[in-house]
Amino acid sequence: MSWPVTFVGRDGTRTVGYDPGTHVYRHHGRPGSLLDIALANDVSIESACGGNCACTTCHVYIQDGMDSLSPLGEQEADRLDAAWDLRPNSRLACQAVVHGEVVCEIPEGTRNG
Repeated sequence: MSWPVTFVGRDGTRTVGYDPGTHVYRHHGRPGSLLDIALANDVSIESACGGNCACTTCHVYIQDGMDSLSPLGEQEADRLDAAWDLRPNSRLACQAVVHGEVVCEIPEGTRNG
């Protein structure tokens, strides 16, 4: 089963196919996270801490498919409090594991908080 994951950012819009059964985990955040999928497909996204939920540089906005992501955990919620321009649809790409079709926006600026 493969799901489209769309990244909207300063470099334009890019949709990649994500199949959890064949995806090779590259240790960027949680397995199957938006960060891992992005970096495996050469989508430009920052991650100062290497996907360890220790900063907010991989902060993204979920435009569609919030229900297709893992639930927001306590550690992620605590870390998101330091994110620049926090919104109700904010997530950390390193923690948001994909379980269906998702569209996420990579903001222009981040804060390493």
